[in-house]
Order: sequence, then structure tokens, then C-alpha cells
Amino acid sequence: MKHQGPILILSTVPDLVLARSIANDLLDKKLAACVSFLPGLESHYTWEGKKESATETQLFIKTTVDCYKLVEERLRELHPYECPEVLAIPIEAGNEEYLKWVAVNCRPLV
Repeated sequence: MKHQGPILILSTVPDLVLARSIANDLLDKKLAACVSFLPGLESHYTWEGKKESATETQLFIKTTVDCYKLVEERLRELHPYECPEVLAIPIEAGNEEYLKWVAVNCRPLV
């Protein structure tokens, strides 16, 4: 990933209980500055050759490029799906004060 600034990671989970658990884990480990969720998302997809659908909760994880690999590892460890969605979107512009806040609050505890 060539982008060096803040990123937004998207991931879906089956419910709010898991969304809150993942959010708390990422915040406790300082891997994310903020995790927002949108419950009630309806997903339609093909899995193992069959059309499927599920009601999920969308996670919006605000973090930095430096934390990406650790966030992905935690999501894989905590996630019940065999192949969890983990998409990183570079943030090219935004409120500078907010972006600095994201950077300050993403300092992994190693």
C-alpha cells in the first residue's frame, strides 16, 4: 500500500454484539481511533457457488496505513467468517484536525 496517511477499513460482521467486541478490542490495542457501525445491512453474495444473503453490521474502522496489517490480523482472529471482508480505502482529504486525531490515537500497543 503506497498511501501513507489515514485509511478507512470496511468489514461486515453478523451482529452488533460482535461489532462492539471488535471495536473495543481495536480501541484497547490502539489499532483504531474510531469504529462506527451500521446495523441492518442486507448483503447478497455468491459463496461456494450458491447465492446467499444475510443481515449484517457494517464496520467503519478509522485507522492508519501503519496499523493496517495488525487490524487485518485481529479481524481474522476475531471474525467468525471463513473469508471476512477487509477492505482498506485511502483517505485522500478531510478535516486536518480530525485526521491528526486519527494518527495520534493509532499507536499500537506492542
